[in-house]
Amino acid sequence: MERIIALIFLILLSPLILLLCLVVKATSPGPFLFSQKRMGKNFKPFFIYKVRTMQEDAERKKNKLIKFNEADGPVFKIYNDPRLTAIGKILWKTGIDEVVQLLNIVKGEMSFVGPRPLPIAEANKIPKKYRERFSLKPGMTSLWIIRGSHKLSFKQWMESDLEYLRRKNLFLDFYIMASTLDFVIRSSFIEFKRFFAIKSS
Repeated sequence: MERIIALIFLILLSPLILLLCLVVKATSPGPFLFSQKRMGKNFKPFFIYKVRTMQEDAERKKNKLIKFNEADGPVFKIYNDPRLTAIGKILWKTGIDEVVQLLNIVKGEMSFVGPRPLPIAEANKIPKKYRERFSLKPGMTSLWIIRGSHKLSFKQWMESDLEYLRRKNLFLDFYIMASTLDFVIRSSFIEFKRFFAIKSS
C-alpha cells in the first residue's frame, strides 16, 4: 500500500520535480539529480536519490571540510555548507530536495517515515547500542527531523530513532508526516521570500 501511495504522489508531483530539476540544471553545472549509496534495512545498501543541492564536485571537496564538521559522533554535518549552490541552499533547508525519494519508496527501499539513511562509511561507525535503528526501512522523514535535526546532538538523534522503533504505529506516522509537511510549507515560504528579496535588492 505504501508503495502504491508513493507512486501516486510521484506522478502528481512530477511537474514540481521536473521544474526543480530544470532550475538546478540552469543555475549550476552538473546533473540535476544526486545519487549516493546509503545503508538500508538490515544493513542492505541502496542508492538514495535527491535533487542536487551542491556543487558538482561536492564529494571531492568533503575531505577539506572535515575540520569544520558541526556534528558530534561519527557523522558529518555543516549547516551552512559552502558546497551548497544558491538554489540548492533553499532546497536543502526546506527539504524539498528529498521529494525524489518517493522513487525509493516505490522501489521498496524506503518508507515515508523511519530513521534517515546514512552514508555507508558513517553507518559502519554507528555504536552497537544504536544499531537496532537499521532493523527498520529508512524514511523520508523521522522524529529526528521534526524535532529540529540540526539542533540535536548525535545521541539525541539516535535515541529519537530508537524511540520511533519502540512507539511505531500508524497514528505516529501520520503525526510525523503532517508535521513535516507543515515545516516544508512554512520554511519554503520563508526561504523563497528571502531569496527573491535578495535578488531584487
